[in-house]
Amino acid sequence: MSQTKQPTNTGALTTLVMVFFFWGFIAASNSIFIPFCKTHFNLNNFESQLIGSAFYGAYFIGSLILFIFSNVLGKDLLNKIGYKKGIIYGLLISVVGALLIIPSANANSFPAILASFFVVALGFSLQQTAAQPFAISLGDPSTGSHRLNLGGSINSLGTTLGPIIVSFFLFGTADSKAAVVTVTNINILYLIVAGVFAAVALFFTFSNLPDGKNDEAFEKANKASSSLLMMTLLIGAIIVVGQFTEVSKLTLLLISLVAVVGVLFYSNASAIKNNDGWGAMKYPQLIYGMIGIFVYVGVEVTIDNNFGALLKIPGYLTTEGLDESAISKYVSLYWGSLMIGRWTGAISVFNLKGTLKTIMMIVVPFIAFGVVLGVSQIYGNDVTDLFGYAVFIAIAIAAFFYGQEKPVKTLLAVSVLAAACMLVGVFTNGIVSVYAFMAGGLCCSVMWPCIFSLSVAGLGKYTSQGSAFLIMMILGGAIIPPLQGAIGDMPAVGMHQSYLLAAAGFLFLAYLALKQKAVLKTQGIDFDAQVSGGH
Repeated sequence: MSQTKQPTNTGALTTLVMVFFFWGFIAASNSIFIPFCKTHFNLNNFESQLIGSAFYGAYFIGSLILFIFSNVLGKDLLNKIGYKKGIIYGLLISVVGALLIIPSANANSFPAILASFFVVALGFSLQQTAAQPFAISLGDPSTGSHRLNLGGSINSLGTTLGPIIVSFFLFGTADSKAAVVTVTNINILYLIVAGVFAAVALFFTFSNLPDGKNDEAFEKANKASSSLLMMTLLIGAIIVVGQFTEVSKLTLLLISLVAVVGVLFYSNASAIKNNDGWGAMKYPQLIYGMIGIFVYVGVEVTIDNNFGALLKIPGYLTTEGLDESAISKYVSLYWGSLMIGRWTGAISVFNLKGTLKTIMMIVVPFIAFGVVLGVSQIYGNDVTDLFGYAVFIAIAIAAFFYGQEKPVKTLLAVSVLAAACMLVGVFTNGIVSVYAFMAGGLCCSVMWPCIFSLSVAGLGKYTSQGSAFLIMMILGGAIIPPLQGAIGDMPAVGMHQSYLLAAAGFLFLAYLALKQKAVLKTQGIDFDAQVSGGH
């Protein structure tokens, strides 16, 4: 007997994807705000990257707090209040954070700005934890990944528009080199951001969205909870040591990296001996996936967050180096590259076959490329020097075809290609180097669903818990970018050569693809057929 499929709640889904847009908009906008703060507060590369640390660290802390309280109470708090209210509360927290940026800027206090960004992202953490399962619940479970892919596409649109719009508000025009940023510019920008967050929260409050709850029993995992707390305390202790000693920031960041990886491997080794109380962490594919998400997010963010500092270096792209107000078109195309890849990946949603699908796989990426350039041009940028980037898009399309929509094969192909692009970027100068670094976004665009699907495969009743653990590992965006910044501050290395760290990260992800395949094979899971997730 055939099972009746649940129809997609299109109206509710349309409302929901708005929050996907704002995650991308604000996260990508950090790329413009970071070089501004670096100049305004006279920061070095490491210090300027603390904005990213505050932002992405909040994702980890927010998800961890939610999990710890749920674990102590033995019930899923988010499921208790419902996904709809979870998103509303998250939006209101982000409103508070956006408003806090205004007095922080008026007080000329960089630490206060960091705290404000932390609050904004704390709200995002709650929104993201709620929105992803909510999207799956708004239709048939078999098509849940399609709705997540739609959310990812809208998220990428936000990352494309964010740098250009924020640059416009900060500098007057997207390419104004003579503009002087005042506190008034910042006040207006974040008043608008807070107002938009509040408006969306009100819209959600009075919308006909379902509450968004599920009937899954919450699986307690006391040992996993202790392990994650241990990781948090270690990172906290490292931060304290950094504040009160002269130990180099590079050393401390490397220790943080080792601490995260070490705790995860220790947890899995302990779970193998006795899996009681470990929950989803007893599965090695999840542990590898947590490390994979940590590295993937860290590398995706570090390419971009340090890009502004690189473009400002005299002799890299231009003789005198770019002014911070002129970098938005490059940052926008980096994030636009993720949109190009995700739009291409979403083609499979429409069940196209044969020649038509092949044609769309080739045409859609260039349509998306045209959209990115068109938006940038509308905001006053000269985009003629970006036309040559089409060559890198063609190479990425070839890699997507090679991957055949299979997670292992795709992750391996784009990771190797991304590492090669980073090396080209490091060992060249000028526009070719810029293209190569931006192409990292094309490769990153399809990494999240590959890693995510491989990591939760075979988890059964622990799938929801495993998904929460994976989202926590967005923490990578808080550690890897400042690590690259600290390496870039070393006179013997410099910001340009520091991108070797990104190349190393991508090579690790290629290794991860093979490791995940081997681990799943021992459990009798065949990944020749695609299993997909979304971000």
